[in-house]
Amino acid sequence: MKISAFTFIKNGVLLGYPFVQSIQSVLPLVDEFVIAVGESEDNTLDVLRSIESDKIRIIETVWNDKMQARGYVYGQQKMIAQFSCTGDWAFYVEADEVIHEEDLPKIKQVCEQYLHDDEVEAVAFDYYHFYGNQNTYIDSSHWYRSEARIIKNSIRTYAPDGLYWIVLDGRKKRRYPRAVRPGVKMYHYGWTRTTAQLQAKDDRVSVYWGRNADEVSYDEIDPNIMRKFSSTHPAVMHDSFEDSNVELFVPKPKNGIPKQYKKYRMKDKLESIFGIDLSKKHYSLVKR
Repeated sequence: MKISAFTFIKNGVLLGYPFVQSIQSVLPLVDEFVIAVGESEDNTLDVLRSIESDKIRIIETVWNDKMQARGYVYGQQKMIAQFSCTGDWAFYVEADEVIHEEDLPKIKQVCEQYLHDDEVEAVAFDYYHFYGNQNTYIDSSHWYRSEARIIKNSIRTYAPDGLYWIVLDGRKKRRYPRAVRPGVKMYHYGWTRTTAQLQAKDDRVSVYWGRNADEVSYDEIDPNIMRKFSSTHPAVMHDSFEDSNVELFVPKPKNGIPKQYKKYRMKDKLESIFGIDLSKKHYSLVKR
């Protein structure tokens, strides 16, 4: 069995992505790591070249600035990297996502277990969306709690944006991949960067979503969905935190709870009452 990992990145240093830690967290598991690196304003390419591993294969790309519809340029870059993968499985890790070293054996075991099971096309991960700092994460139906991140490299897929896959099933049918959900965590650190880094990101990528850049603030969110993280972070992230003893981040919205979060309070309440998960899923769960 061969596992390929892949990602895409642009301006990773400038925008504060922990892309080196992300790559390092997965390298022990995979046979190759394909990276589509866009033409950048910083030294992202040099940093990638400095990572000592013969598993890494870099593809230099130029983003299509004319593609300004719903983040499709992300899907283009994602698939440039995936189409170059040669493994039985393709493991997509975004530049702010990290795997815990304790979970690597289980991920390998799951891939081995379902390699020849035609019903299973993908593996979904459960997410820690850290927010404000590394000791606070979000628990809300408004944020995806799980997402497919490993997919069989033998099925026809494409990505509408960077987040998920669509399976081409026959000539006309389009669907989400069929996935198992083994309970492995994905550690998402994108919302622990500085406000300046987040603003710099939105200033540069909003055009790809057909909108103007917003003013970024950590406060414009529902305080009720913040949870204290009490477990351990992946070892590759330990040097990334200036202070490991920070308290729960408590946002302070300027004008009360943002409108989009008010409706999700009802969904969150229904989840609590009935013990269900109403968050969006871009896969069909295969129960095993």
